[in-house]
Amino acid sequence: MKAIRKRAAAKSAANNTSAVDAVFDACPKDIKTRLKALRRLILDTARSTKGVGRLEEALKWGQPSYLTAETGSGSTIRIDRVKSEKSQVAVFFHCQTDLVDTFRELYPKLNYSGNRAILLDADKELPEAELRHCVGLALTYHLRKRK
Repeated sequence: MKAIRKRAAAKSAANNTSAVDAVFDACPKDIKTRLKALRRLILDTARSTKGVGRLEEALKWGQPSYLTAETGSGSTIRIDRVKSEKSQVAVFFHCQTDLVDTFRELYPKLNYSGNRAILLDADKELPEAELRHCVGLALTYHLRKRK
């Protein structure tokens, strides 16, 4: 029975990845490149952050989303292009957390959208260190709240 569940989970994960790839493929090249870089950064940060476990990649509201389904350690992160700005992408966080307020205090030079997103220009270099820290804080949000 365990083996059947494991195969079903693997098949579901493959379907989710295919759906996410389809969203990326529908984007202009510069946006697609940036979103895939953000995907790698999120997955790499999860792998190197204690307590996070394996992330689940899925579509939520039509956006590539990263959930800590295995451990429940963090808050969902979503990435997408900014519809009103053709050359921007966003990293979205749950708006009912204090995550973006925390990021704003730590990194005032980043661009934000209210209490829900970090905005990034697709044609500029990613502020990788800052993003890794912010992503790590989101992926461990519930761990910190439990303490």
